[in-house]
Amino acid sequence: MMGERRVAQDALFYEFSLDRHVPADHLLRAIGRFVDLSDIR
Repeated sequence: MMGERRVAQDALFYEFSLDRHVPADHLLRAIGRFVDLSDIR
């Protein structure tokens, strides 16, 4: 079924940065020193 798409489709991928959404003095920033997330993509 090829042809024009009639229904709007949201983006499959999007960019999200925790650095822009978590304040510098938030508790989650302090936890980063103890947790290794380098294996997560």
